Amino acid sequence: MEKQNTIHPQSVNSDIDETQPTQPTRLRACIRSKLTWIICTIQIIAIIVIPTTIILTKKGNVAETNLATIMMTTTRKESISWMLTTTTTEPPSTLITTAEQGSTTREAVWALTGRMNRARACHIQVTLENGNVLVAGGVAYNNIALSSAEVYNSSTGLWTTTGEMKTARAYHTASRLINGNVLVVGGTENNNNALSSAEVYNASTGLWTTAGIMNTARFLHTASILANGSVLVVGGTDDGDTALSSAEVYDPSTELWTNTNNMSTTRFFHTASILANENVLVVGGGSDVYLRSAEVYNPFTGLWTTTGNMNTERAYHTQVTLANGNVLVVNGFTSMSLSRSTEVYNLSTELWTTAGIMNAVRWHHTASILSNGNVLVAGGTELSYNALSSAEVYDSFTGLWTTAGTMNEARCYHTSSMLTNGSVLVAGGTSHNGVLLSSAELYG
Repeated sequence: MEKQNTIHPQSVNSDIDETQPTQPTRLRACIRSKLTWIICTIQIIAIIVIPTTIILTKKGNVAETNLATIMMTTTRKESISWMLTTTTTEPPSTLITTAEQGSTTREAVWALTGRMNRARACHIQVTLENGNVLVAGGVAYNNIALSSAEVYNSSTGLWTTTGEMKTARAYHTASRLINGNVLVVGGTENNNNALSSAEVYNASTGLWTTAGIMNTARFLHTASILANGSVLVVGGTDDGDTALSSAEVYDPSTELWTNTNNMSTTRFFHTASILANENVLVVGGGSDVYLRSAEVYNPFTGLWTTTGNMNTERAYHTQVTLANGNVLVVNGFTSMSLSRSTEVYNLSTELWTTAGIMNAVRWHHTASILSNGNVLVAGGTELSYNALSSAEVYDSFTGLWTTAGTMNEARCYHTSSMLTNGSVLVAGGTSHNGVLLSSAELYG
């Protein structure tokens, strides 16, 4: 596959239809076109992006809005320029939407909360031990990777800046360590090179320290906390084109990285989760084709074993370990199109069974397990590349999906995490018209 420079949030492709190319062609086009749109975007900007100020009116409040062109990468051959909107008004008052679940209507499902200090997408989000939430890095306007970080106070609903990372990065991972600190790994920076660096956020001091160097630079990888407190990092890409099979383990006590055995298959845009038996299940993703395969890492032996294949190949999906120990995989891209399908991995039989069909196709969404064991899926993009404001909940007992209200802003490339009170905080991302978002909202 031809080497590319980076991968960025998608832009709208008006020509897409339900018929898709073959798997190898499709995946290469999906990845490569994310990295080759810049010239087209600049031409379009020169022709149509002249105004730099518009007036935004919302509920009677008029805001001065500065427009700066943000060049995001398309996942198709066409591309458009994206616009970053920065408003000078105070955060909007709380808005509430409701969700219907069967015949029952729940009130106060989605409510806006304080805005972040910086609009961002492709960042990380972790709920800290004290109940507050850390957000770090991501992409800003003009595809600039961010080093900034901020913390959401779950009691006041306000964001405050905290220490900056040593290195600006996007498409990285974050893991809360046993001691409450947060390990951030890899990603890509402004020069579009994969990063091998890692750093740790001290939740008590708000400062970052370096945490060794990985043996392989990577982004679009996964990171999983093992039972002994170590962190397993798997797959990804070092150039935006070539998928990796390598895996390595970080030891927080020594701050050293050690190679472990490779997966049997190269993959990125995959998912991973910890199983009840302390093994790690890695699922799907892309290589030269979309994958239906899955494999399991045994942290005690350091070995990988293949397990049952999914019924549908997929990438850009989400994965959640359920309370009963089984694993739910949601939506994503298949070899033919976007999918509404979901399936469940049975830990005992190592087989996959189809679960309920979702109400909407989506990718670049988030999935969060709720305190009652159900799973909330929010936002993402649809086949026409419009960001979604819809949300749905998976009932882990019935296997069915029900609508879960509408977010106040459509968003994709956002993040989510559950708070200690059971609510889910969703933050940032991009909207359907390419606006980078600083807004955040709560479900629950």
